[in-house]
Amino acid sequence: MPELSTVNVIDYAMILLYFAIIIWVGIYAARKNTSTDDFFKAGGQVPWFMAGVSNWVSGFSAFMFVAAAGYTYKNGTSAALLFTSAFWAYLLGYKYFAPMWRRARLQAPLEFMTRRFSASTTYFFTVCSIPIQVVGLAQGLYILAIFVSAAVGLDIETFNVFGLTLSGLQMTMLVVGIVMIVYSVIGGLWGAVLSDAVQGVVILVVSILILPISLHYLGSGGGEGGGMFAGFHRLIADLPSEYLWPHGDPTNPLFLGSYIFSMILGYNVAWHLVQRYNSVPTERDAKKMALLCAFLSLFGPLLWILPVMASKLIFPEISLLWPNLEAPEEASFVSLAMLLLPHGMIGFVVAAILSATLGHANDAFNWLSAAMTKDVYVPMRKKFGLSEPSDHHQMRSAQVFMLIVGVMGVGFAFFIAKLGGAFEFNLKYFSMVMPSMLMPVMLGIIYRKTPWWSGMACLIAGVVTTFTLFGLDLFPNDVYPRNVIGTAISTTLVFVISAFFYRADDPRSAEAIKLDRDLRTPVEEEPGQTDPAAMQVYGMVGNVCFVLAVVLVGCTLLPATDVAPASINAIGAVILVILGWALRRLAKVKVV
Repeated sequence: MPELSTVNVIDYAMILLYFAIIIWVGIYAARKNTSTDDFFKAGGQVPWFMAGVSNWVSGFSAFMFVAAAGYTYKNGTSAALLFTSAFWAYLLGYKYFAPMWRRARLQAPLEFMTRRFSASTTYFFTVCSIPIQVVGLAQGLYILAIFVSAAVGLDIETFNVFGLTLSGLQMTMLVVGIVMIVYSVIGGLWGAVLSDAVQGVVILVVSILILPISLHYLGSGGGEGGGMFAGFHRLIADLPSEYLWPHGDPTNPLFLGSYIFSMILGYNVAWHLVQRYNSVPTERDAKKMALLCAFLSLFGPLLWILPVMASKLIFPEISLLWPNLEAPEEASFVSLAMLLLPHGMIGFVVAAILSATLGHANDAFNWLSAAMTKDVYVPMRKKFGLSEPSDHHQMRSAQVFMLIVGVMGVGFAFFIAKLGGAFEFNLKYFSMVMPSMLMPVMLGIIYRKTPWWSGMACLIAGVVTTFTLFGLDLFPNDVYPRNVIGTAISTTLVFVISAFFYRADDPRSAEAIKLDRDLRTPVEEEPGQTDPAAMQVYGMVGNVCFVLAVVLVGCTLLPATDVAPASINAIGAVILVILGWALRRLAKVKVV
């Protein structure tokens, strides 16, 4: 069994540098936030390419590099069917949902629920969303902390903080949670987009390097003539035949269909995506953003699926390397990095996993704070006869809501840790609640002639259906498709029935009629609609690339091994310089 490198002080320094950059990005973004329009949707001035990269990266989390890597290690090419399925969702977004959301002309995402259904529907959805997002944030942070604390050797340490004794796991959750809260509260959507762009750079560099290096190592260990192509030959020749052909759940049409349908929901009507579509200047930009995400979702996962398949041969008994992990196969991606990458780049890998989860959490912060401010707090003030708060007051209120949700999420992560974790519960939980939350949104944007209460009725029907199925333990071998299909059927049925109660002359239908008119009216492109100054954000990300490149060049002077030569850091630095140069050039492109 190959011997892995251990994380050293240089790798810790890289992780701290990443944290510093993310917080600096939040401070940089804060200067762009002069109003709630800037804070919630970046003034509608995010360049489409950056918005697309940001949205694609925000779909990642530690789940992709940990749990998804574990699934790939055990199941091989079956993973490709699942983890490239977002391609079909984004393709549908390009054809339909991207222009629809841009035409909705929203400032806060849940404003759609107010316009399409009613203000009371928005209150209802927001209240229901808070515990869901808090649990999701806590679970993501907990899963991330389990892995990172084990990878950097903190899982056996204890720390004394303000008189409290914290385990290494708890300390990891606390530090990561604080960074996550700080840059989210400061930066708003601009902060989310720019930090996602930085995270995209880190993930891209690591993914580009790990694929050829892992295949080269595999080939050198027994391929014909050695090298990357020999490694690919070993994959085909030495892995079991069933591992190389899709099998198991992904080949079950019921499961695969349910999974793709979930992707369609998650990548077309989830609130963070709605926010992205409204953050770009034009309807054409929204479509280009969706098409970019489709391309990245089809080819991006292959950069880490193939290396993890190689790890099946490199680490055939991976449990011996990670005896403290309940699912050691989930460490397959990072095991490759700790074997094949030199110090400095190893810190990059940990930063990539951190960045993916932070970006995912930041989106939840942003849209939820927008909903709580614009769609709940401001209308409630008016209802109680108070004056409408100023724009500055609303932005500060949103930051307070972000802080509260973030603290609740970190606190709940500590609670989950005391329970010993609940990853399987997490999967079942979200299959039960998320389709119920998103089906009314998808149905409501496709068909606009239902009464004001139909959204709430659909949500209630979905929750009752899935919890009933769970309580009766029906179809226990097909829990995931059971929940998704059951919810889809019940919510659609209630939605269709409610349409018979629709009255166009009902005053409460007036706003939905206006929304229907807006959705049928394309967003016209006007001269000066795109702010040339917005292109300068590319230059900022380019400068970050140069900083990271300089650091990696310095890492080439460190001691290295034959398996993980220091030249890999130099190659990473070259990739970063090329990316930085391209981004700096893009920042100088004149907007017509």
